[in-house]
Amino acid sequence: MDLTDIDASAWAELETAAAGPQSGFRYVNLCSVDVEDRPQARMVVLRAADRATRSLEFHTDTRSPKWLELSANPQVTVLGFCPQARLQLRLQGTVERHGPGSEGAEAAWEKLPNRTRMTYTGGPPGDECAFETMGELPEPRDEAEGKARFGVLSFRARTLDWFQLRQQDNRRALFSYDEIGALSNSRWVNP
Repeated sequence: MDLTDIDASAWAELETAAAGPQSGFRYVNLCSVDVEDRPQARMVVLRAADRATRSLEFHTDTRSPKWLELSANPQVTVLGFCPQARLQLRLQGTVERHGPGSEGAEAAWEKLPNRTRMTYTGGPPGDECAFETMGELPEPRDEAEGKARFGVLSFRARTLDWFQLRQQDNRRALFSYDEIGALSNSRWVNP
């Protein structure tokens, strides 16, 4: 197995996941640190991936705790596991936030289906709410409310830890990228 091919394959998997809801890497963990230095992890949907720039894109509600956490500390880990391939990808890097009204948020919002846009309406993430009972129609929500709370997280990877579980002889490799996303170092390491 050539390390350059493994790197290319990992990024191809991520690009496929961003375009395909059935991919094993479509849902990944975004791990950050809160204001009390406690680790925080949550599942996010991979919305875009670009191997040339080593970047990923996620969407969030700007009222969420992670939005504030990433303002204070943009260093994150993204962790994904595909059970079919028995492959773990752990990426470390930084996040740049694009808030409501920014070019990045506007472009991403326009690509969202209406049902997804509506997930950004309603109360702030984590607040207590009551689900409607059977038979009751929910109150109509204004899509503009959601747009005013919609943010984009642009992640730029600096490292990739590739780990494949095998029947025998697990494999692990580390990859490093420079500031423009070019592969700067790769090596096999003990699993």
